[in-house]
Amino acid sequence: MIQRHILSSLKKLINKFPVIAVTGPRQSGKTTFLKESFPDYKYVSLEDPRVKAFFKKDPTGFLAEYGDKVIFDEAQGLPELFSYIQTIVDNSGKMGQFILSGSQNFHLMQNITQSLAGRVAIFKLFPFDFLELEKAGLLSENYEEALIKGFYPAIYNRNLSSTDFYNNYLQTYVERDITTLVNVRDLSKFRAFIRLCAARVGQLLNLNDIANGCGISQPTAKSWLSILETSYIVFQLTPYFQNFNKRIVKSPKIYFFDTGLLCHLLGIKKAQDLLLNPYKGSLFENLTIAQLYKESAHNAINNEYYFWRDSNGHEVDLLSIEGLKYHIFEIKSSKTILSEQFKGLDHFEEFAKDYVLSKTLIYGGKDNQKRTNYIIKPWNKPGL
Repeated sequence: MIQRHILSSLKKLINKFPVIAVTGPRQSGKTTFLKESFPDYKYVSLEDPRVKAFFKKDPTGFLAEYGDKVIFDEAQGLPELFSYIQTIVDNSGKMGQFILSGSQNFHLMQNITQSLAGRVAIFKLFPFDFLELEKAGLLSENYEEALIKGFYPAIYNRNLSSTDFYNNYLQTYVERDITTLVNVRDLSKFRAFIRLCAARVGQLLNLNDIANGCGISQPTAKSWLSILETSYIVFQLTPYFQNFNKRIVKSPKIYFFDTGLLCHLLGIKKAQDLLLNPYKGSLFENLTIAQLYKESAHNAINNEYYFWRDSNGHEVDLLSIEGLKYHIFEIKSSKTILSEQFKGLDHFEEFAKDYVLSKTLIYGGKDNQKRTNYIIKPWNKPGL
């Protein structure tokens, strides 16, 4: 088992909250992680129809059967359970009594906020991050191979090819989740929709354009995008709105949590396909930003990230806030460091004055560098 960084953060809080919730995309390793990390807990899958039938017939007997220290997997499938758990933990006062996991974040969080607010610590487990793979000796030597291979555990644990895994993942999980959460009458239109989202990665989001491209309404596109977000397939990077005497672009950008799935949707199957590919820069940007999100979540930091662009097209690829000051990042797929790559960072600093804490270039090479005014990080160590 590859050691997951989230474990240390989770163990710090399991004795301080009666309930722990672990969410994340399907196949991100939640079940394996929980079973192997907490062997003293009973494991119950709520996707098993016999288990559901037992609960519905005799909820009191069901909970008495499993007692303390229980992992309820795919807990969103049995919403009635949450009220019973609330009563049990309020009466017992015990910490770490239940661990809930789920892949449909919308339903899981809806049930948590209705019944377990204030009683639960929430964690997100994504596919492997760079540090987890590097520690296990499994991280690819170059970013091209890494972003195409993807980061889902099954690819590494079962020695699956990325093509075989993502073909199955799209049909079995992505399409299944969507059709159970929203009314998709024409699956071919949804397939076109997710591929159009992939083709616009790293660009300002224009839902009308995507909707027109696959023959659906704008409200339908908005609904489908929302479901892709709650299923942890895509995320939006929002613009930073403070006005440094310029008009700020207000449309978000769209990215995928896993670049292997993204490359699969774009038909990119090997590193050579990236040599002259127009998506290369956007894919590298996606790889880096997704890594920072995963690393932040796995270490329970949960940073918020933004991008910045003014009306003249000056841009900072990524921005995070510490207090009232900024950490700003430029992301370049080039393996050579050039002076022009710092222009966006310097332009932002002209407006922000003394409020910039750090200026970082993340690039496609392998060497860390420290310059007077900049931090330079290689692709495989962009974060902590």
